Amino acid sequence: MANDSTTTERDYQLFIERVTASKLVWGLKSKNGWANSHSADSEDTDVVPFWSERAYAKACARDDWKDFTPTEVPLGQFLENWCVGMAEDDTLIGINWDPKMLGEEEDALGIALDVLNQLKVINSAIKFVNYTSIDDFISQISEEEE
Repeated sequence: MANDSTTTERDYQLFIERVTASKLVWGLKSKNGWANSHSADSEDTDVVPFWSERAYAKACARDDWKDFTPTEVPLGQFLENWCVGMAEDDTLIGINWDPKMLGEEEDALGIALDVLNQLKVINSAIKFVNYTSIDDFISQISEEEE
C-alpha cells in the first residue's frame, strides 16, 4: 500500500498531465464568484480549488458550494490570470479536492511552472497574452520565484 505522500504526488502529477492534455481546468462558480476556502494550515491563507475534470468539480458542488456550477477555465487564462494573480495575493491552489474538501494545497507559481514544463515535454503549443512563449513565461516566473 502506498503512503499518503506517494499518493499525493501521483494525484498531483495526474492533475498536471490531465490539464496539459485537455488545456482546461475546472473551478466552481456561483453568481457571487468562485468557490474558495481557508487553508487547512492557516485561517489567514485563502485557497481556490481547481480540478482536472468537470466530474471532480461537480462532485464538490454540495453543502456550502451547492449553488456553484463547474466552470471551465482555458489553460492559458488559468496560467496567466489565475496562477500569477494568486501568487501576488499569496493565495494557494487546491488540487482536485474531494467532496470532503480534502486535497493538496499548492503554490500557484509552482503549479504554473509544472504545467508549463509539462507542455514543453508533450511539445504542446499554447498562446499567451502577456508572454511570447512557454520559455518566456517560465523565465519570468523563475525570476519571481527567486
